[in-house]
Amino acid sequence: MSGDHHILVIEDEQPIRRFLQAALTNEGYSLSEAVSGEDGLRKATSQPPDLIILDLGLPDMDGQDVLQRLREWYQAPIIILSARDQEPQKIKALDRGADDYITKPFGIGELLARIRTALRHANRGETEVTKVAIGDLQIDLAARIVHRQGQEVHFTPLEYKLLVTMLKHAGKVLTHRFLLREVWGPQDSQENHYLRVFVASLRRKLEADPARPRYILTEQGVGYRFAAD
Repeated sequence: MSGDHHILVIEDEQPIRRFLQAALTNEGYSLSEAVSGEDGLRKATSQPPDLIILDLGLPDMDGQDVLQRLREWYQAPIIILSARDQEPQKIKALDRGADDYITKPFGIGELLARIRTALRHANRGETEVTKVAIGDLQIDLAARIVHRQGQEVHFTPLEYKLLVTMLKHAGKVLTHRFLLREVWGPQDSQENHYLRVFVASLRRKLEADPARPRYILTEQGVGYRFAAD
């Protein structure tokens, strides 16, 4: 998977850059480093990478602004790696187009898994995926049929729309507001209780143990993520 993928790390802390350099090159990725927001924007423009790891606490400009400027033209995955663990910061970054948000201190295993997921999702390009198999789930999006352990599972139209929205962004953290807007429309983008009720219903139908979900994971205070692996 790592193959020829090139990653740009925009991070001012040298120990973290050194750690990422060792860990990611060991997995076969090639790396470029930038120590400031302007440096990162310049390197991303001159040699667009396959994925960007972006710190929010940069010395010259806020990482949120770097993210916003990147998303004006850059379509590949951006993973935020930040010491800022407040929910509003996470939501702001995800709403501005970040694919994922990992809080420092972090485990390299989790970061590598998130990188693989983001690159896999990006590598699908514009190809329309119609059949998905994850764990004991088999989903035929064209036929609108879902099987769990070989048994067909039935959904209401809104439940199915929510499931498909999550599947299309599998592995990516989706904010409450994004899901509400996509499934119910902009007029209901603040109605978080709708989402809780429907997520609970999906879990009852899809999860072996709804109280300990394997597929639909909660990102506390931020939203949900459909596990891609």
